[in-house]
Amino acid sequence: MEQRNNRGIARKVGVAGAIALGGFALAGCETAPPEAVSSFLDMGWPDPITPEGQGMYNFWIWIWIVAWTIGIIMWAIFLVSIFRWNGKAKEKRGEGEFPNQLQYNIPLELVLTIVPILIVMGIFFGTVQTQQKVIANDKNPEVVVDVTAFQWNWKFGYANVNGELAPGGADYVGVDEERQAIADATKLDDPEQVKNPNPIHGSSKGDQSYLNFNQIETIGTSEEVPVLVLPVDTPIEFRLASGDVSHSFWVPEFLFKRDAYAHPETNQQQRSFQVESIDEEGAFVGRCAEMCGTYHAMMNFELRVVPREDFTAYMEYRDANPEASNAEALKEIGQAPYATSTHPFVTDRTGSREDGAGVDNNQNA
Repeated sequence: MEQRNNRGIARKVGVAGAIALGGFALAGCETAPPEAVSSFLDMGWPDPITPEGQGMYNFWIWIWIVAWTIGIIMWAIFLVSIFRWNGKAKEKRGEGEFPNQLQYNIPLELVLTIVPILIVMGIFFGTVQTQQKVIANDKNPEVVVDVTAFQWNWKFGYANVNGELAPGGADYVGVDEERQAIADATKLDDPEQVKNPNPIHGSSKGDQSYLNFNQIETIGTSEEVPVLVLPVDTPIEFRLASGDVSHSFWVPEFLFKRDAYAHPETNQQQRSFQVESIDEEGAFVGRCAEMCGTYHAMMNFELRVVPREDFTAYMEYRDANPEASNAEALKEIGQAPYATSTHPFVTDRTGSREDGAGVDNNQNA
């Protein structure tokens, strides 16, 4: 009778482990969780707008589903143990003082050892699968964007645009060779032509050769939030660098951020990442997610996702009108000329709030 009870307990624990493992198997796949469950368990995560973000979102929800499943099973076991095997209940059933001892129940001990191992393996498998999807640089980008962070704003440039998206329908290479050559010359000499070797590989302290300069660029200022214009349903590559201290490129709806460093390769950082596509049109606020100084909290930009044909028209306008501003190009394709998801900030910290210092939420120029 005792052996049968022990086997019954082992079977129940085995079922619990199978449920948990099944959940992780689903997490390993890219199965979308039930929508009602997602809205409850996403814990405030933004709705993703890229396939990579959707993969992370799904994995996050399945982790919570399995965690709650395991938690409920364990709480149930605790409660059953408390109420079924307490002293009064045992006395009422006429049982002895001590419960049945299970320390030599080999099947139960095997289950309690193997199930946690399988759970950890499931977490590991799902994590690696999602991570590989997110960091893979094999998505054949049609647009390559250079992102340069600096205190306390952003510069965006178009390095390459392929195929039908490019101005004139021919592949577009946007490198500004003249400015790039000037930057490359700072590798061994500072701009003042003073030898100033840096401990890192003997380069000068003024080395800017790692930065990328393009013919079509958008540069943010204190008066105007930079708007990065990109096409919907298009694979895109972002190449990151910092002009000074460490920053971080973050669009919350990507569910992903990556740090932007000075000398990224020297610092053994993978500077680029790719998205398979951006699946929604619209305006999305972007932020710096690395504490970078006084105005870090206000170092925002806007990601403007437009139809593919509008992006081509935007590129053609900027290519044909190099002196035109980004706002003029946006207006040309029927878009709001300035950022709509965030606002500029006032850098004057000498006055009081009554004097007008601080953020002006109505300022849009």
